[in-house]
Amino acid sequence: MSKKLEGKIAVVTGASAGIGLGVAQAFASEGARVFITGRRQSELDKAVAEIGNGAVGIQGDAGNLADLDRLYATVTEKAGHIDVLMLNAGFYEFAKVGEITEAHFDKTYSVNVKGLLFAFQKALPLLPKGASVIFTGSIAGSIGIPSMSVYPSTKAAVRNLARGWLHDTKELGIRINVLSPGHTLTPGLQSLIPNEAHAGIIDRIPLARLGTPEDLGKAAVFLASNDSAYITGIELDVDGGVSQY
Repeated sequence: MSKKLEGKIAVVTGASAGIGLGVAQAFASEGARVFITGRRQSELDKAVAEIGNGAVGIQGDAGNLADLDRLYATVTEKAGHIDVLMLNAGFYEFAKVGEITEAHFDKTYSVNVKGLLFAFQKALPLLPKGASVIFTGSIAGSIGIPSMSVYPSTKAAVRNLARGWLHDTKELGIRINVLSPGHTLTPGLQSLIPNEAHAGIIDRIPLARLGTPEDLGKAAVFLASNDSAYITGIELDVDGGVSQY
């Protein structure tokens, strides 16, 4: 049985842990050669070893335009094009209105919006007809979360950037979709929400469990592969049904 991404070149940003790593592993298991980014070299090296299949790690900050240039220069040199672009790098933290700082706002928007915008724009010359572009959104972009208003606003921005770019890139023949996780068991979630609070979250999820990076990886493979050849412009919620309440 042939693999769904056999021979494809994939780039996944923010893939040294969590959802990005799960997606990169899923792409590699379906035959893709994966280029990943991450801020910490030690974690990046571990992720490359876990992914295998000739994966390449490029250290960099998703909000730094020079780092993005270095990423694409490496991809150009080693592969020449990108069949699947997964812009996953993101940042979030709690900050209640009245206590939001300029640093919090700037960092969140720098990574989640500015970084994504320029990562996509700089990749355009490398995207052939038929390429699949996937942005990591969040169900937070369409619901309210106490003490976390800036992060959801960035994800709402991502959703609407995808809508606009769908029209701007029509002549390129590429697909653009948004993959929006719900509560997913990652190091990031565990750093913000202690394990003892997970039961309260799970009680609100119709499928009665937290998501996993593997769940997101499977959905990303669908959006990356020819299985979704006539799907573009959608937001796919992978959230166990929680956003339907």
